[in-house]
Amino acid sequence: MTGRAEVVRQRQQLDSKFSRAGSLGADAELLGDFACYLCVLVSGFVEQATIELLIEYASRHANTRIQSYVERSVRRLSNLNAQRLIDVVGAFDREWRGELEAFIVDEYKDALDGIIDLRNQVAHGLYVGVTLPRVNEYYARIKRIIERVADILVPR
Repeated sequence: MTGRAEVVRQRQQLDSKFSRAGSLGADAELLGDFACYLCVLVSGFVEQATIELLIEYASRHANTRIQSYVERSVRRLSNLNAQRLIDVVGAFDREWRGELEAFIVDEYKDALDGIIDLRNQVAHGLYVGVTLPRVNEYYARIKRIIERVADILVPR
């Protein structure tokens, strides 16, 4: 399965989890717990989608040695906040850096940085008073960021 197809599959699975969250009822504590869980999944989606897209780019444009290097290097990506995502993609091409810097601003930057911060707080056992609507809002913006990265790295 190609990187872009894998990203679509991952997004669909995550979309299903968000849909199921709507059927949890009105228990605020349960919804808060599920929102924390979704923060972790959305941050993982950012990382895995970026990895898949970078590997697909390398497989289309580089020889096997470079492909191998890129794959080993990007498999270690984590904590992809806005700046780190721009840096990673921008390391491949200066124009791509500029495109992402121009795109990942304001609400997009806030969403990506926010989801990563929330994930880190959850992972370190801190209380986060995040709501499901907030995570859903962040996720909608993050999907647009990943679409933009996909269009840059592996245009249709």
